[in-house]
Amino acid sequence: MKHLYTLILLFTISLGASAQGYEVGDNAIDFKLKNIDGKTVSLANYNTAKGFIVIFTCNSCPYAKLYEDRIIALNNKFANQGYPVIAINPNDKDRQPEDSFDKMKVRAKEKGFTFPYLYDETQEVAMAYGATKTPHVYLLKKEGGNFKVVYIGAIDDNPQNPNDVKTKYVENAIEEVEAGKSVSEHFTRAIGCTIKWKS
Repeated sequence: MKHLYTLILLFTISLGASAQGYEVGDNAIDFKLKNIDGKTVSLANYNTAKGFIVIFTCNSCPYAKLYEDRIIALNNKFANQGYPVIAINPNDKDRQPEDSFDKMKVRAKEKGFTFPYLYDETQEVAMAYGATKTPHVYLLKKEGGNFKVVYIGAIDDNPQNPNDVKTKYVENAIEEVEAGKSVSEHFTRAIGCTIKWKS
């Protein structure tokens, strides 16, 4: 019985470790998720991309709403430089009906999203990445056939007021990558609502 308990404990610990997701320096998996236009999107679709600004976000979270214009601005600034935004909604629609696929389409049209807004219906991608909040950013750098994680965390240091932002974490990280440098501030705490996981 004691031996069985030890095995269960070790199994639980191993599950916990695997559920932590990526750390800076890891290679992220590609994915195939449905976009609001009904088409399937994966990172492999972007042949000329140098990297990606992967953002787990949603319709309902007040923090996600505060950042919508800044996410649009990130894509407008960096997509042409080879770092497009890929937005992913990981929330369970049964727990948060405002985050359903149909309402994603409505929100994207209202805001004029210029980037893919993908639905992680199974939540497998969010779990693989280790996302916990909306918004939660993973900056990826393309290296050969791999997608190396070079930054994880918040978009900037002021969710409430874009005019009071002192440090633009994502922008600074991209500029350092483009300059051939390591990202100096490669991890920050994501500020937002907790992801609504399936029961």
